[in-house]
Amino acid sequence: MIQIKTPAEIALMRRAGLVVGETLAILRDAVEPGISTADLDQIARKALADRDASSSFLGYHGFPATVCTSINGEIVHGIPSKKAVVRDGDVISIDFGAIVEGYHGDAAITVPVGTVAPQVLELLRVTEESLWHGMAAAHLGGRQIDISRGVEDYIRSQPHPTGGSWGIVEEYVGHGIGTEMHQDPQIHNYVGPRMPKGVEIVPGLALAVEPMVNLGGRHTRVLEDGWTVVTADGSVSAHFEHTFTVDADGPWVLTALDGGRERIAAISGVAASA
Repeated sequence: MIQIKTPAEIALMRRAGLVVGETLAILRDAVEPGISTADLDQIARKALADRDASSSFLGYHGFPATVCTSINGEIVHGIPSKKAVVRDGDVISIDFGAIVEGYHGDAAITVPVGTVAPQVLELLRVTEESLWHGMAAAHLGGRQIDISRGVEDYIRSQPHPTGGSWGIVEEYVGHGIGTEMHQDPQIHNYVGPRMPKGVEIVPGLALAVEPMVNLGGRHTRVLEDGWTVVTADGSVSAHFEHTFTVDADGPWVLTALDGGRERIAAISGVAASA
């Protein structure tokens, strides 16, 4: 189901988005060598409680935590654990969602831990920047494929630090979002040869865009826990996500604390509105 929200409903999604953005900022600051992913989950639970919000993830199809924590070659859906401790040189993806009055916000960051290899830092930069280029490509009257093309074109334009190719994950995608965390349409991070243009971008459509890029090949596999998705070749992966909508002033990033207008304007080459 594709859900078009009223301005009042988008306002509730902005409230949920701010809970997500604030919590991810807290989690980013908490990441340091020696912290466990279970510790991060507890921090997220407290942040939700402090903000009178509930978790999008906890109990979702049986998921046992409020955050997904994925280290190094883990792409998405890692389960927090006391045994999973981040070390100097690691990167950790933290995916988090919150519900306010029935409406969801969803975002993810990948955080470097201590001293990280330059090629891995470049992976993080390219992945995050591709997210912003995808959102910047969206405009009223455009199509969802514009977002996919914006993500892929940016990634493909960036030289790989070892001379190879970036592995754009194809099996996992962005999505519509509203009164459910996952709604239609699916937002791919690449454009296939016969991929339809998809839905029109209209006011009230809210989408979560989330490029996942591997330093090695694009292929994935799922671990025996039934949740954790890893790179098939063991290479490091990065994941960034935001929830956004488009109004008369352009893309509005509901999970960015500042709304993202200036960053998108800088990509688009137009003046940001107030």
